[in-house]
Amino acid sequence: MTRLAGFELFAFALVLLASTGDSSVVAQAPDAKVEPKKEDPKKGIDRSGTTRKRLLKDFGGSEEGEEAVMLGLAWLTQTQKPDGRWVYDGSRSADTAPATGMAVLAFLGAGQSHKEGRYKQTVKAGLDWLVKNQEPADSASSGHFKGAPDMYGQGIATLALCEAYAMTQDGGLKEAAQIAIDYIQRAQARNGSWGYRAGLPGDTSIVGWQVQALHAGQLAGLEVDEKIIKKAVQFLDRASAGRNKASYGYDNNGGAAAGTSLTAIGLLCRYYIDGWRSANAGFAEGTKGLLKRLPKPENGKSVDLYYYYYATQVVRFHGGDEWKDWNEGVKDAEGKRKGGMPDWLLAIQNRTPTERGSWDPPDDTWIGPDCGRLGTTCMCLLTLEVYYRYTPEANQP
Repeated sequence: MTRLAGFELFAFALVLLASTGDSSVVAQAPDAKVEPKKEDPKKGIDRSGTTRKRLLKDFGGSEEGEEAVMLGLAWLTQTQKPDGRWVYDGSRSADTAPATGMAVLAFLGAGQSHKEGRYKQTVKAGLDWLVKNQEPADSASSGHFKGAPDMYGQGIATLALCEAYAMTQDGGLKEAAQIAIDYIQRAQARNGSWGYRAGLPGDTSIVGWQVQALHAGQLAGLEVDEKIIKKAVQFLDRASAGRNKASYGYDNNGGAAAGTSLTAIGLLCRYYIDGWRSANAGFAEGTKGLLKRLPKPENGKSVDLYYYYYATQVVRFHGGDEWKDWNEGVKDAEGKRKGGMPDWLLAIQNRTPTERGSWDPPDDTWIGPDCGRLGTTCMCLLTLEVYYRYTPEANQP
């Protein structure tokens, strides 16, 4: 795979329930937290052509990867319904809000908004559908999305609106994005987590989508209550294990282990809302643990998309040799790198005439059966867009 010179869900995750016994949380390592720099709300999220090209080069992206993204987006346009929504072709076919949110996110991740890019009308139709299918501000369920049966769906749809607003600062989206954020904030359980239903305690997997949405809301300059963020961090403390809190369990630290989906989710949450960076002992230890499951082309279609969606972001934000190993493959005896995340995803992209640009649903526990080809394709696209989806300058100390 030819690299540019100088180079960087939605899953309705039915995560295996770990032990429910509580364990005490150890003290934070002295170097464990770096206070994040506050992002300028006026800046929002920059995915302009210039920025995207720079980050693609700096972090090891490729022309082949960009071609794969464009093919995937073209496939998504063909599956959009006339009213602007998308529908999962798995068991979650009724969950139209997260399906639409996830598809919109794939376009936004590539710098395609309703204001700029070749797919403006496609993205606008998707956003319009989300706003139209949102409970109004004066209702008892203000901000909730119809077609979002649980907080997974609410988190994904909210993330899409917040990213769109952060990218464009379109005043027409501000209220919809804010009341969606407000719904998430009201839905937080007393222990700082989010469950399947508003107000009920939940688990690390559900928390991951709410944190992504809240983080995007912060970048967009929306009102996000710091007390909500602090409570979420307290839940992460409760779900973490080890001296450095480098691994995470389901709803407590029982069963927490390195190199799992839950650990990848916990680490990404720490990066977004708790100031963790590569110098942090927990972030460094956790990232090394993720490398136990390096993406390799020889893995074929046996893919845990939930893990690789989160883990790719964590390792990319960590950077260094860990990111090179993840993105380009481990050095061989001659010091050359081969394989890695993009090579693997490109190798399994469908190139047949009827499904060209999509990815076949994997035979896994969650994404394939629940979200089908649509969800699989969106998750693969978001993973391939990791180079420029969020700039590393945002929230850097």
